Amino acid sequence: MKAAKTLIVQVLRQPDKMQSMSMKEWDLLIRQSRHADMLAHIYALLEQKNLLASIPTKPLAHLESANTVVKRHAQAIRWEVHNLRKALETADLPLVLLKGAAYLIAELPPARGRIFSDVDILVPKAKLNQAEAALRLHGWDASHHDAYDQRYYRTWMHELPPMMHNQRQSVVDLHHNILPETARFHPDPAKLLESAISAGNTPQIKVLAPVDMVLHSATHLFHEGELEHGLRDLTDMDSLLRYFSSIPSFWEDLDARAKEMDLVRPLFYALHYCSEILETPLSATIIQSMKRFQPAWPLVSIMDALYGRALSPVHPSCSDWLTGFARWALYIRSHWLRMPAGLLARHLFHKAFYSKKPE
Repeated sequence: MKAAKTLIVQVLRQPDKMQSMSMKEWDLLIRQSRHADMLAHIYALLEQKNLLASIPTKPLAHLESANTVVKRHAQAIRWEVHNLRKALETADLPLVLLKGAAYLIAELPPARGRIFSDVDILVPKAKLNQAEAALRLHGWDASHHDAYDQRYYRTWMHELPPMMHNQRQSVVDLHHNILPETARFHPDPAKLLESAISAGNTPQIKVLAPVDMVLHSATHLFHEGELEHGLRDLTDMDSLLRYFSSIPSFWEDLDARAKEMDLVRPLFYALHYCSEILETPLSATIIQSMKRFQPAWPLVSIMDALYGRALSPVHPSCSDWLTGFARWALYIRSHWLRMPAGLLARHLFHKAFYSKKPE
């Protein structure tokens, strides 16, 4: 698989390799890592393995700079989470964090070296209006003002248009599900909220249960059409799987939850590519179970050719003549999974011919 042959993936698999790399290899690794938004992740990996002292001065300067940015970013996100909690308390709602912010507040391994552009939160659909009103009262405003975009999000999507704070410019994505209402698969958001657990010592701040966190990560990546950060997201899943595997019955619970939530297919792809690209250790139980749900081998071969390229960093050293096509094909697939053909055709026609173009 092409992604597995990139230098950054070789380093993720075998961090000790960095002790003997040439300056030319370091130059390439820094470029690939920067394009994958994983430069600080490499620093965190070296720190975890006690290898920082063995790294040449010039590459280390780039890594330390990225780590400084991530630490400052983490401080800002913690402050945003504090303000979001206060805002939702006025609507008598807990703050349920998703993805990057959840990893940070719950102090999970994927948070090391992780930077993200927004805070994702989950509320019951019946409370969506109250949550939105509470955020508006505390300074967050809608960032999409086009009438069609507003209707598109509110009628068919699993989230409202992104909301930006009018002073701090922080962005919040307010979700009521983890997939659009028109998607092929239909996870039950009520079950996600019911199983959410407290993050640390603050009962009003929650994150998804371990199995649901893995399923959401898998669903997000393998329904996403823009994969610029695909390797970073796959690395998140690798970290979650390695960390949660120490929980008794985790693999059995993950298998059962995927079936219950109608998310077996994205979980299959997540486990398949974590194993193939990052050599994530999986239990024999989950491997055997997923074999019963995997697509026919011609489709798996096609997906390997596509994701094997698209999960690489967007850098010339990681691309071949098929990489552009692979990314385009998966972009089309993401829309195909998101909504029925008729609605998709109407949506794409409107965006092509009626939506306002930026000046």
